[in-house]
Amino acid sequence: MSLKKKLAVSTLAASMTAASFAGFPFSSTGLAQHLGLVGTAAAAEVGHQAVKDKITAIYKNLTATEVTYLKNYSDEVALLSQTKFEKIFEPVLKDIKLTDPEKATSLKLFQSVSSVVYDVYANDINVLKDIRFDKDNVALFNTIATQANVPNLSFDDILDFFFASNGVEAELRNMLASKSGADLVNIVSDPASQKTLVKDAVYKVLDHRIGTGALTVSQAVYNLGITADDLVLTLDNVNTEIKSARKAAQSLALAYLRAYPLTTTNPGGGSGSGSGGGGGTAAVVTNPTATPGFYDVSKLVSIVGDKATLKLVDADVIKAFDALLAANPGKTGLTLTLNLGTVNAKVVEVPLSKAIIEAAKAKGIANIAVTFNGLTVTIPVSQFSDAVTLTVTNEADTTVTSLTSLKLASKVYSFDLTVGGVKTATFKQPLTIKLPLANTTGLDKELLSVSKVVYKALEFHGGVVDGDYIVEPRDTFSTYAVVENKVNFNDVASVQAWAGRQIQVVAAKGAIEGVGASKFAPKSNVTRAEFSKMLIRALNLENSTATESFGDVASTAWYAPYVAVAAEKGIVTGRSASQFDPNATITRAEMATMIARAVKTVNPQATAGDASSLTKFADAAKIAASLKDGVAFAASHNLVIGNAGKFNPNNTATRAEAAVIIYRTINFK
Repeated sequence: MSLKKKLAVSTLAASMTAASFAGFPFSSTGLAQHLGLVGTAAAAEVGHQAVKDKITAIYKNLTATEVTYLKNYSDEVALLSQTKFEKIFEPVLKDIKLTDPEKATSLKLFQSVSSVVYDVYANDINVLKDIRFDKDNVALFNTIATQANVPNLSFDDILDFFFASNGVEAELRNMLASKSGADLVNIVSDPASQKTLVKDAVYKVLDHRIGTGALTVSQAVYNLGITADDLVLTLDNVNTEIKSARKAAQSLALAYLRAYPLTTTNPGGGSGSGSGGGGGTAAVVTNPTATPGFYDVSKLVSIVGDKATLKLVDADVIKAFDALLAANPGKTGLTLTLNLGTVNAKVVEVPLSKAIIEAAKAKGIANIAVTFNGLTVTIPVSQFSDAVTLTVTNEADTTVTSLTSLKLASKVYSFDLTVGGVKTATFKQPLTIKLPLANTTGLDKELLSVSKVVYKALEFHGGVVDGDYIVEPRDTFSTYAVVENKVNFNDVASVQAWAGRQIQVVAAKGAIEGVGASKFAPKSNVTRAEFSKMLIRALNLENSTATESFGDVASTAWYAPYVAVAAEKGIVTGRSASQFDPNATITRAEMATMIARAVKTVNPQATAGDASSLTKFADAAKIAASLKDGVAFAASHNLVIGNAGKFNPNNTATRAEAAVIIYRTINFK
């Protein structure tokens, strides 16, 4: 069935729950017959066995997480006070004259029935015996039946109220089947529309109190003066005062839909199924296991106005996890991609429930990727412990073009992420954005850079061009676009032959900056702090949550966040445990070693360096023992080369040399 219908149909279980909670009487005889404890069931449109089969089918479709929601509900109701109970059910209790002891019995009955919600899942049908044989309950039922002037009211009548061909279930199904696509979208997005749907369905059923198809419960409710508004208000109170109720009701509703989806055929498979009949539109089918690792959820996207929202079913996503794991036994770092297809909306919202996040972590799924319109956002899930909602907004091109004359090479996107409903701007593990390129004819692709809008200016973060896309991990979210970032310096003629292009590309990526007035100062030395920033920016390793403990690195220093990441990842070490010496110049051997460590961090599968690669340097003996492995790795992969047969390991590195080695690192395969 269409996910556009799911939230609306979930009111089925909620309305049944509200009606049951509202105190509809059970006769001891009817209940006993239903349980098969005595005699033969009285004639009714809906057979007991059909209903029991339906309940069994629904409970078989509960996920482990949903069972937990039922248990939470049962536990919370068990602690409900008398005062709170009467406040919740005041819309119904006001029309039934009960003594204080009878009200106390009503609370106890409510707690018993709520416990059954979970206990039945464990196949403990016999827990209902306690309700059936409790003398206080029997007396309460008789009191209510007498006040309703329906002395023969039985459990069979309640089954008919919910499950008969003109009961609550059938009316909801019929009403949903008659809704237009726009109406269904409104129902999904508007709680008031959902409430109206329930009220309309209950009103219809309450009208079936006389004549053909009369329902005894409808007559009883009418006689008591209980209205559909009373029942809906009671449901509101339940959901407001009992925090776990909504999740429990939704779990039962989703299990119901898995067992009995809305289709054009009778979900029960024929007459006497107890399905309640009712036509409907053809079910929308999504198969979470069709292509392991790639789940097509395009049919689960609803659009209201300029906003599109993905409506996932937790159990289906978990099935997709399992299919991915089964197809990749023993592998780690797996990613499940949710493909929304083409989405024609300005804003796209993708909620991932806490159950999905928890399941991904428990099963060892490393990432959940979201892709639509060529854009992909990859979310590492282990850092989160609550529901996550990704929101992507397509912004006007002028958001960027009004700030720069640089040529735009993509659309402009704003990214937001909430965790547990709280907007989160920084991430311990960066989220990766893969932006589709556009209008690149005539542009220099090596100079394309992901730019971030910061206080009406652009900040350049590089990114790796991959065909018609550019990929960039981000530890913060903001507004991003791709531009051709041409940076020209007027003092690089002396190094143009061997470093000119490399300086231009590395500067375009935002990994290295000039010194002002269009100057690069190619022959100036590089400090340890400067090279840390160059390397971290070039390899997209920025992480604002990283920390360091060097006594000579002030937290407010411009280089502090880069030194923190480099130290945290083991790319650089201090001169001692407490001293980094940020302003000291960096040697060629130190630079090669930092490059080697950084590459291994980004590419852990990179082959190890060959010590024999050092023999081509006549001065290899001058390389400090602690740096030889790093230099060997860099030399083996041509990240560093010598000059006239020498490596000059202890010479200080120049800015031009740093740009060249950074360029080679960016292009390391």
